Amino acid sequence: MPRSRSMVYFNDRLFRYLFIASAVLVSLIIVSIIWFVGNQGLATFHDASLIEFFTSSIWNPSNGNYGALSFITGSLVSTLIAILIGGPLGLAGAVFMAKIAPPWLRRIMRPATDLFAGIPSVVYGYVGITVLVNFIRETTGSPTGFGLLASGIVLSIMILPTVISITEDTLRSLPATYEEASLALGATRWQTIWRVLVPAASPGILTALILAMARAIGETMAVQMVIGNSSQFPNSLISPSSTLTSNIVMEMGNTPFGSTWNNALFMMALILLLISLVLIILVRVAAKKGAE
Repeated sequence: MPRSRSMVYFNDRLFRYLFIASAVLVSLIIVSIIWFVGNQGLATFHDASLIEFFTSSIWNPSNGNYGALSFITGSLVSTLIAILIGGPLGLAGAVFMAKIAPPWLRRIMRPATDLFAGIPSVVYGYVGITVLVNFIRETTGSPTGFGLLASGIVLSIMILPTVISITEDTLRSLPATYEEASLALGATRWQTIWRVLVPAASPGILTALILAMARAIGETMAVQMVIGNSSQFPNSLISPSSTLTSNIVMEMGNTPFGSTWNNALFMMALILLLISLVLIILVRVAAKKGAE
């Protein structure tokens, strides 16, 4: 075998083993994180009740009350509001950029959309606390303006880049024959978009919404700044509340490692981790469906 071919063969094997080692290392890190967070989180139930943790909204660790229902509800409701607002807006923006906007406008809007993803979350939170919270307080009569509504609106803006980018790429990747066949059969432009292109792109749109949900439910700083950080169960969308992430960041630094209080915060982190894993599985299912 010539020297050059032997070197190529050696390099191929070297990089193959390097990639395998990298994959194994990443897998070990992920498994280690899940094991560590899960081990610490499940230790909560050595001294606290499992049923109370998931069904009670009384959070008072000083008295031995570890009810996390209000935090779980806050995370889910904030994410739901974000998807209900940001999902349709993101879909409309993606359709406009992919099928309606002229090329010169698309070249401006796409970088501007991507710029949203690079804005630090604390900036969103600062704008929310100075503009949105005041607006909600003045228009709804809320004493503070903080709450799930403010949190959901801020999150809806933060997830727009994810929804718009993935949905636009999906729409633009559809075969041109779909649109041409629909127009040839006499359908209007809007009928073609909403009855042919959007249904055909539904797996990619679903993937975008699921990834947006993962972004929203894991957001911390912006939510912490506008939600009010109250451990009480929210009785309305404009009353101060809290989420799993905001409560973790507020209390983790003040609890001794290994205490029941600290373990309860790890349990909240485990819940977030499991939700993220479920969403990732859903993304894989949606992608597999789109490939069929």
